[in-house]
Amino acid sequence: MIDLPWLEPGASQFPPTQQALDEPNGLLACGGSLNVDTLLNAYRQGIFPWFDEDQPILWWSPSPRAIVIPGQEHISKSLAKFIRNTELQVSYDKAFTQVMEACAAPRSYSDETWICAEMIGAYQQLHQQGFAHSVECWLDGKLVAGLYGIAIGSIFFGESMFTQVSNGSKLAFSHLCTRLKAAEFGLIDCQVRNKHLDSLGALQWPRDKFESELRRLIEKPSKFCPFV
Repeated sequence: MIDLPWLEPGASQFPPTQQALDEPNGLLACGGSLNVDTLLNAYRQGIFPWFDEDQPILWWSPSPRAIVIPGQEHISKSLAKFIRNTELQVSYDKAFTQVMEACAAPRSYSDETWICAEMIGAYQQLHQQGFAHSVECWLDGKLVAGLYGIAIGSIFFGESMFTQVSNGSKLAFSHLCTRLKAAEFGLIDCQVRNKHLDSLGALQWPRDKFESELRRLIEKPSKFCPFV
């Protein structure tokens, strides 16, 4: 049984991230709550919640960290052609809750989801306060792909993405990168490496490098304009 620091409900202070476990990679603490102050304090320290519905809230700070630098994302020739010719329409912050619900839906390879009703409610509050944002892709008026995440300072914390059409989530990510580069964001935190992120040009940084850049970007005045 893993012995983890327990956070009381409403607590917003976390253990030092250097105390995170190596296995499972990055597990730091459990308990607490998903109120706005706790979540914002967590993200400012490079910590994020990730847990199943039948678990207590689990807090993570993995190392290495998957990141993408806006403007340095990888766009393959086939994806570039798709972006030029696609009939999909892209919008921002028009269907935040729908995007979260679609990200929470069972995937073809798994019935499990970590985006429970409690998570959706918490991030809706962040969205209402201007921190959480979504990118949506539409086909004939139907939401078919998208992503969501948190913007603080000049860093964007990517949370999840989904697609029901080929290249849909990559289109959303490409638009996000373009928007963030124009706003002089320095980093997209992608949390944990996977093949999909690898295909988009994700890098892996050790925790100390990530947190050093995080501290700089969190304090940098944001040129981020509300998505319209």
